[in-house]
Amino acid sequence: MVGAKRISSVFIFVAALVCLNVLAQYFYTRIDFTKERRFTLTEKSRSVLKGISKPVTIRVYLDGDLPAAFKRLRSATKDLLADYKAYSGADLKVIFVDPLSGLSAGAEQDTVMKQLYEAGIESTTLNIKNDNGFAQKTIFPMAMVEGNGNGMPVKLLQNLDASGNYEEHINNSIQNLEYVFTSAIQKVLSGVYPRIGFTEGNGELSDLQVDDAIKSLSESYEVGRVNLSLIDKDGLDKLKMLVIAKPQKEFTEAEKYKINYFVMKGGSVVWCIDQVGADLDSMGRSGEQLAFNRKLNLDDMLFMYGARVNYNLVADANCAEIPLSMGSQQQIQMAPWVYYPLLMPDTSNNLVKNIDGIRTEFLSTVDTIGVRGIRKTVILHTSAFNKVFNTPKLLSLQMVAEQPNPKEYASVPQSAGILLEGIFPSVFLNRALPAGMNGDYGVTAESKPAKMVVIGDGDVFKNQVSAKDGSTFPLGFDRYTQTNYGNKALLLNIADYMTNAEGLISLRNKEVKIRLLDKALLRTEKLKWQVVNVVFPMLLLISFAIFQHYYRKRKYAR
Repeated sequence: MVGAKRISSVFIFVAALVCLNVLAQYFYTRIDFTKERRFTLTEKSRSVLKGISKPVTIRVYLDGDLPAAFKRLRSATKDLLADYKAYSGADLKVIFVDPLSGLSAGAEQDTVMKQLYEAGIESTTLNIKNDNGFAQKTIFPMAMVEGNGNGMPVKLLQNLDASGNYEEHINNSIQNLEYVFTSAIQKVLSGVYPRIGFTEGNGELSDLQVDDAIKSLSESYEVGRVNLSLIDKDGLDKLKMLVIAKPQKEFTEAEKYKINYFVMKGGSVVWCIDQVGADLDSMGRSGEQLAFNRKLNLDDMLFMYGARVNYNLVADANCAEIPLSMGSQQQIQMAPWVYYPLLMPDTSNNLVKNIDGIRTEFLSTVDTIGVRGIRKTVILHTSAFNKVFNTPKLLSLQMVAEQPNPKEYASVPQSAGILLEGIFPSVFLNRALPAGMNGDYGVTAESKPAKMVVIGDGDVFKNQVSAKDGSTFPLGFDRYTQTNYGNKALLLNIADYMTNAEGLISLRNKEVKIRLLDKALLRTEKLKWQVVNVVFPMLLLISFAIFQHYYRKRKYAR
């Protein structure tokens, strides 16, 4: 009878196990116990995935023998894409490949790397420490998302700076995986790549100075230069966002009319304005320079839209460093320059959440103006240790030797970047058509829902350029201090927020905390924890043996 019961129990257990496995083929679930819900897809991603109606293939090139940090990135990618397959409304195929596997070094590998580069898959060379010192290894931390006849390369490793220090960027890359894959799937299936125009013709940043900004945006958008004096109505209608970066010449009324038309139809504008003219290169030649007020003829337009870029300069104790020749040997040394403030993002806003400090040059403050129907949000501000100078002002490189007086610099954070959202009033309502305008653009009293970002620095999206060969550095990377600032992340966040009606920007701000051991504490308490890990288990085992001995002795003595 007992035997029959045991057989019956075993049979029921096996049957339940089989049923559970069968059901698991049709139903997918997972329990996420992490505080930040790192293993749970957001509702926006699930909505995009459920809406997939055509097959999608994701080919990940991060495979093979990898350093430990990149193995963690690969594992995170595999886990995420497993969830994507489970929630996808159509067939989603995931393939991991090592593109250089089985290839001999030399011409064969070079041919494959060239083909991948032409497809948008770029390699990264790492310096790996081994017993013999360092060895170089080429990997491809990228993926290709294909669907609906379109393909889009995806970077898995974000913000790698020119120093090649990748370790600190792995965690940020893991946090960004859900955004890059969801956004890429949406773009390849829709076939829509919003157009972004960087204005030119009014002394804006040159092609070299915005080279990395355009390259970075070109991975997800159609990006080019726009001359406001030449572009017509049809050209403006095709644009989704305008970037006005450091104009130095006065705008004509006709050019302002075209900007106003673009805003009225719901276009987004990023204003990066230098109200004060100052340049470090000019100071390097003479040692000093008069910072003068520029006349751009944009004040009335920005005022109507709800913003004002002030005619002043901000000196901030929290600043970037500049190279200077010191001593009789004319050695180059780095010195803090208070007129290059580092802006702090407002972490409560999704647009700038989880990005590093923003490097600026000769910054002006930005104020908000009370305009009905416009929501105003400060997204960038200085530190609390700043001083605001009215202009014109004489600047001298001798100032680097002066230590900022804490009492003079004690202040409140100054707003330097604001976000404007809502229904904007027309600047040209009930005004005559400006001279030089051809065709009727049509002027409405107010705009469709639109967005703007106003920053009091024209250099915020300028990359550094090598004086030797004219090569460009990544946006936000300071070649002198080998520091990578958050300027590129800010630009990408703004572009996503301005052009994406689905609001996928929230995915970029997913936070994954890596809880590492305190290495300093481990070194000071090394012996303590060695004793705990070796002696304590032995004492526990001996205690259990003694207890078991006396328990059995007492039990059988009865």
